[in-house]
Amino acid sequence: MKPARLSLRLGLSVSLMGAALVLLMACLAVLALDHELDSRARKSLTAKMAQIEHGLNIDLKSGDLQTSAHPLLDVVMGHDNLSLSVIALTGRHSALLTLGPGLEAEALLQIPGSPELAFQQWRDSDDNHLLTASRLMRLQDGTDVRVLLTVNLADDHSLLQAYLRSTLLALPLLVLLIGFGAWKLVQRGLTPLRRFSQIAGQVSAQQLALRLPLDDLPLELKELAHAMNVMLDRLDGGVQQLSQFSDDLAHELRTPIGNLMGKAQVTLSRERPVEQYKEVLEASIEELTRLNRIINDMLFLAQVSQPHAQLPLKPVNLADEAKRVSELFEFSSEQKDISLRLHGWGSIMADRLMVQRALSNLLSNAIRHSPEGLPIDIAVERCGDEVRLSVENQGPGIEQAHLPHLFERFYRAGSGRSRLEGGTGLGLAIVKSIMQVHGGRVEVSSEVNGLTRFSLVFQGS
Repeated sequence: MKPARLSLRLGLSVSLMGAALVLLMACLAVLALDHELDSRARKSLTAKMAQIEHGLNIDLKSGDLQTSAHPLLDVVMGHDNLSLSVIALTGRHSALLTLGPGLEAEALLQIPGSPELAFQQWRDSDDNHLLTASRLMRLQDGTDVRVLLTVNLADDHSLLQAYLRSTLLALPLLVLLIGFGAWKLVQRGLTPLRRFSQIAGQVSAQQLALRLPLDDLPLELKELAHAMNVMLDRLDGGVQQLSQFSDDLAHELRTPIGNLMGKAQVTLSRERPVEQYKEVLEASIEELTRLNRIINDMLFLAQVSQPHAQLPLKPVNLADEAKRVSELFEFSSEQKDISLRLHGWGSIMADRLMVQRALSNLLSNAIRHSPEGLPIDIAVERCGDEVRLSVENQGPGIEQAHLPHLFERFYRAGSGRSRLEGGTGLGLAIVKSIMQVHGGRVEVSSEVNGLTRFSLVFQGS
């Protein structure tokens, strides 16, 4: 089943809610009108009963009710819906006086009387709605009578029925008007989402520069647009980084492969002595070794760059690991008369082999770029909740413009740091990835012809 459009669902929901509210308001209006009409009828009966009581007490006796009932006739005269009945309390006689439209005698006799004014609603045999005010009164001669003043509420009920019918007849039109207005409002409110859809349809790997406009957006949509723009920024950065990495990788692999092919083609162009074949094979092994390092480094980067990778972290003594790595570089450091000085202590939770690899990359770079005879310091220190492992060496230094890019893959800071020195251009990128999976960071500071310091910053255990 095809899902309904959001605008249609919202329009129908608002229309149904509007219809329900209109119906509720109509019911409340009917109840309020009914209450007001009943209240007005009771007030009118109360006022007229007071007039009737005054006339009975002062002017009339039981024998005068039929002949001198002008004061009471004035009360009901001009009101076709009013009826007055005066009934004696003793005997089985019919009403002493009846004015106005005739009412059913048996029904009137069933209405009780009391010293206080009382009201009773009832219906006659014709299903007319009647309201009767009753009270016990005393005539001038002391005769106790029951006075019943009845008003016919048929007109009031006809008015209520007409109002309810007109409301029900107007309800479909109101629902249509509400639905149309709701649909227009929803269409207008969904305009930013349509713009979002248009821009999203244009986004591709080749077109990631588009961004969602933030002007004149509701707060909820502005937050969504901002989140999508941040996502597009990340995607754009990731695609550009991947494209740059692919270009750099192709460039890095093309050189050794080209060297291998060139040497092989030249060697095989004519017959040569065995010694020359041996030299070519040895040179090819060096190029293949470099290719192998690049591939291994790429595989390692792919492994540590997985966001879901979970490392088995264990307590690691950084001073002990730094000592082990230093012993591995004793031979290369002695060739340049460089002493490796280790001081400090600190313990962290980490993967020991990865820490050793990060430190090996830093120490290898330090030995490669440090002048002969100058020492390299490896320092472990605790700074608050962090443990810092630093490698410092004197040398030509690194210009400030290169520092933000040192940890990019295949980035080389100038011609002095070329592939001819034996590096793959991935060492510092590996260091950065290792620190990221440990929740730490790597920092660098350098002065031209001065001190260069690389620091691994871990969370202390």
